[in-house]
Amino acid sequence: MPRVKTRVLLTTLMLALLAMPALAGERQRIKLRTAVNVWKELMGSPGKKVPTNLLEDARCVAVIPGVIKGAFVWGGHRGKGVLTCRSSDGWSSPIFVNMTGGSFGLQIGGQSIDFVLFFVTDRGVRSLLKSEFTFGADASVAAGPFGRTAEAATDLRLKAEIYSYGKARGLFAGLSFQGARLAVNQKWLNDYYGRRLWPESVLFEDAVSSPPPEAKAFLAVLP
Repeated sequence: MPRVKTRVLLTTLMLALLAMPALAGERQRIKLRTAVNVWKELMGSPGKKVPTNLLEDARCVAVIPGVIKGAFVWGGHRGKGVLTCRSSDGWSSPIFVNMTGGSFGLQIGGQSIDFVLFFVTDRGVRSLLKSEFTFGADASVAAGPFGRTAEAATDLRLKAEIYSYGKARGLFAGLSFQGARLAVNQKWLNDYYGRRLWPESVLFEDAVSSPPPEAKAFLAVLP
């Protein structure tokens, strides 16, 4: 191989190697920025406010933008998002999760849905950290209510462990679903923080004391 071509090849490989760390976390950074927008849209929904007691009592929050739902006889959905849990010092650095699920029936079509999930107990999240988590089987899930006062959602703790909101076609609504699955995306977690991390140590043990800028921006919009 000519010497010039060899130098060009080596230079290209070196540039590619230097770019890999930045590229490895780019999808996560985009997802975090999108999650900020989804949260702001839910909080700013005209005429619909998430109850104050749900915001104050939520132990963990997951924001999963752009879950693609499609169907042609068989239906299914898939998306990626972020999850954080509350501690005495505020919200933990976020981890990344996958949401998948399926359905069966005479159906056709497709849409993209933004989800926001409020966990009012730790049990559901701790189940998720042990293995894949199934809504309705590992924890009860209900449509998220609207209304700022506690009277708008009587005793949230007794009704369900998780409350969910979804936005499709530009409008947020409380959504109740069963059978969808949530799992930690370990590869995204490692790539974003640049090292191997256990999800529970990030959420409950402050393993990441100084999160990257996009993660800080996401945590900053939470109550």
